[in-house]
Amino acid sequence: MLDNRRVVVGVTGGIAAYKACDLVSRLKKRGAEVRVVLTEHACKFVPPLSFEALSGMPAHVDTFAPRDGMEHIALAKWADLFVIAPATANCLAKLANGIADDLLSTTALAMTCPVLIAPAMNANMFRHPATQANLDILRARGVHIVGPESGRLACGDDDVGRMSEPEAIAEAVEAILNAKRDYAGVRVLVTAGPTVERIDPVRYITNRSTGKMGYAIAEAARDRGAEVALVSGPVNLSRPAGVDVIGVESSAELCDAVLSRGAWADVVIQAAAPADFRPAIIADHKIKKTGAGMTLDLENTTDIAAELGRRKRDGQVLVAFAAETDDMVENARGKLDRKNADLVVANDVSRKDAGFGVDTNAVTLITRDDAAALPLMSKRAAADAILDKAIELLCATRK
Repeated sequence: MLDNRRVVVGVTGGIAAYKACDLVSRLKKRGAEVRVVLTEHACKFVPPLSFEALSGMPAHVDTFAPRDGMEHIALAKWADLFVIAPATANCLAKLANGIADDLLSTTALAMTCPVLIAPAMNANMFRHPATQANLDILRARGVHIVGPESGRLACGDDDVGRMSEPEAIAEAVEAILNAKRDYAGVRVLVTAGPTVERIDPVRYITNRSTGKMGYAIAEAARDRGAEVALVSGPVNLSRPAGVDVIGVESSAELCDAVLSRGAWADVVIQAAAPADFRPAIIADHKIKKTGAGMTLDLENTTDIAAELGRRKRDGQVLVAFAAETDDMVENARGKLDRKNADLVVANDVSRKDAGFGVDTNAVTLITRDDAAALPLMSKRAAADAILDKAIELLCATRK
């Protein structure tokens, strides 16, 4: 998978540094040659000897160590990819502003290969405007970013800031180094996230969708050469670089955005979770609690997938999602005909390790001729599997 690919792993001074040992091990098992650069603070958490044992190569810490040649330049020339995991807030600030005051940051400044960073820090540090601005700068420069995820942090909080798991980072390394370009010249429209249906100025109906699956698809399609438009409901995710992002709130706005761009796209992947119902009347003022209870009248929203199916043009592939809790395959097969879709991606959202709010998914790809159940994998890996099937269907329409 990564035979003879050269990866430099940078490790900065955060508690997640111990996970970098697992990352190095996973990259080696995939066939990569790995060299490790640590900051002095990283050495407080994990000694360089651990990385030397795992990588089979000397670990690099000191800019002025007595070695042959200038180490930061030699590493930059050697690498096919530079991964920094964990990347602390301090590291992000250095990368964004071109500060080179240790071996890791100096090496980063000399790199001309792709760069992948896995941020890890306290939630407040991650949300700070300075950190978010630094991430925006790095995205604009084409730096690949994986995570951070939500979970228990070293400070005891359960919040965002946890470094992505080593397996997810290793998969991101593979995706970058083995990127296909089979979508070059293909236009892909992706939807993601929930919708918000207003009840009154302060209340609304929504669902548990986080948008992670749709964003992973958009990023994977971009990396495979596609021109990508992403129509996104309200999510707490960073906008992917190189993707045209259209933000919407309600299912009506989602419908308008999708139908206005539907004819443009060669492949439409509908990973969003629009509400099936909305309040028939939206109150102008906050509805007061009277103690007598309240009956809410709901009406159907537009079936966007079905409307796209009615408008489907020759040579276009439509991919629908089926988030099910029972009879998953049977219900998904029904969607193929009702929505005039070419592929339905079905997943059991009652599972705790798949579907809403997690970083993994276990999907079944259903066409009129086949149903392929995929094992549990990262959402990025699932995104590539979906794109593999979609491009196969697209090529079939063009024969």
